[in-house]
Amino acid sequence: MKGYTLVSIGIIRSELKTRAQAPRFSTEGAPDAFLELKPAYRRGMSRTRVGDGLIVITWLHRARRDVLRVHPQGDAAKPLTGVFLTRSPDRPNPLGLHRVTVREVRWDGLVIGPIAAIDGPPVVDIKPGVGEAAGAGDRKTT
Repeated sequence: MKGYTLVSIGIIRSELKTRAQAPRFSTEGAPDAFLELKPAYRRGMSRTRVGDGLIVITWLHRARRDVLRVHPQGDAAKPLTGVFLTRSPDRPNPLGLHRVTVREVRWDGLVIGPIAAIDGPPVVDIKPGVGEAAGAGDRKTT
């Protein structure tokens, strides 16, 4: 098997410090957080605006990589299910997909939310939300 390398372009700074504090879904009261971009990648966010929808891809740095079955949503009453059919952070390649809205654009990153991520996961990529990329080329600059 061939290895692959991911490069961190930033980090999530969140008020959530433990997995127990994190809601299971962003719709369950997840807070906003700061996506701190590394200096080398800040130009990649040019023309980003408040209100833009993004998909932030993180490396879930505290996840277990040896788990293949879990009780969905941590509920032992639910049958064990393969991790590929759940949103469990524990999985062979713990990538987190977070659909967020840009709340504020700063020189060193973005305030985004809601995001159910604990403090510290590396950001490995940022994508426009569905339908967001098509209009970006039509934006007028001032």
